[in-house]
Amino acid sequence: MNLAGLLSGWRRYAVSGAAAASPAHAAAVTQSIARTHVGRVRTINEDRVFASTEHGLWAVADGMGGHFAGDVAAEAIIETLRALVGSPSTPDDDMIETSLIAAGRHIHAGNAGSSRVSGSTIVALHADGGSATLFWAGDSRAYRARDGRLERLSRDHSLVQELVDSGALTPEQADRHPQAHVITRALGAAAEVAIDRRDVTVRPGDLFLLCSDGLTRGHADPALLEYCGRPLATIADELMADALAAGGADNISLVLIAIG
Repeated sequence: MNLAGLLSGWRRYAVSGAAAASPAHAAAVTQSIARTHVGRVRTINEDRVFASTEHGLWAVADGMGGHFAGDVAAEAIIETLRALVGSPSTPDDDMIETSLIAAGRHIHAGNAGSSRVSGSTIVALHADGGSATLFWAGDSRAYRARDGRLERLSRDHSLVQELVDSGALTPEQADRHPQAHVITRALGAAAEVAIDRRDVTVRPGDLFLLCSDGLTRGHADPALLEYCGRPLATIADELMADALAAGGADNISLVLIAIG
């Protein structure tokens, strides 16, 4: 199977937008916004973002494979989520996880016969009422700003994270390590790829950030707290500007979710 045949008529997804809350999600999500940028070095944007405030589902996918269709792999992941929220059934956490794993298998099948592996990271948040579930594979991250404190909710599946865990590197050294881009898990990289899952609480005033590693490359964590309290679009613009000012060596993507 040719990987390019995974999707028919898919569109490049450069997103900037916000949506009002749906009564079905009592956590009162006031707005969400997504941004993606090719960066200053690369010519192809392999990142994809997804924001469905109505269904309480947001995601960032960072494709890998360079000119060999990393963007198609990321789009396949996001298209899976689009199809899920477009189905008659209301998606629950198990449906989301199962669909993402199935998409990874589909991408892996498309890699058959190729000398290069194409795949994608994923970080997704599904909110329903006063709780939410986080899903991730790879080094795309999730953060929550609450009460003046920024918490990283995900743990990278990467070589440098393993070195940090073993005590061989400090987190600061890991962020600047020459192999900081090497990930140990991605959908499509193998026939079976596990997705980590975490339940998180949701409170009014919370601000969630999902992002690709292009936003955090060279920095321990984004300067999200510095911009809290500003309009959501301004926060997104400031974070993007920070990443571009730092060199923009990779594609840069983010989704912000504000809880009212």
